[in-house]
Amino acid sequence: MRDGKGGVDRSVPLPRPLLSCLRRYWKLERPACSTPHLFVAEGREAPLHETTLQKTFKAARLDAGLAKDASIHTLRHSYATHLLEAGITLRTIQQVLGHKSLRTTEVYMHVTQPGTERLQETVDRLMAGL
Repeated sequence: MRDGKGGVDRSVPLPRPLLSCLRRYWKLERPACSTPHLFVAEGREAPLHETTLQKTFKAARLDAGLAKDASIHTLRHSYATHLLEAGITLRTIQQVLGHKSLRTTEVYMHVTQPGTERLQETVDRLMAGL
C-alpha cells in the first residue's frame, strides 16, 4: 500500500501461491485500464473504496458463520500476532507494519506470549547440559 496512515508505504510479504494467483489475475482477468491498482472500482479507473472492502469483508465473515465482530484491521492485528508467535522479531514486525515507534508495535507483546510453548523445552535442555 502506498501512502498509508502517516504517509508510510506498507509492504507485506505474500505467500508465493497467492502471489502466483494474483499475477494470473493481473494477466488474464484484470479490467483493461490505465490505473496501476490491482483491484479497481467497477466502471472506474480508481482503486476500490475503503468502505467497499469493509462491506465485502463483513459479508464474507457473516457468510462464514463467524459471529465475533471483526474488521479488516483485525486481520492486521492477527497477522502481527501470528508473526510474533512464529518468532519474528519485534523490530521486523515494526517495519512490516510501518510503525515509526517500536512502542506502537510492543502492544502485540501483551496479546501473545511468544516462545512460552518452547520455554520448558529450553529450560530442560539447559539443565541437561549441567
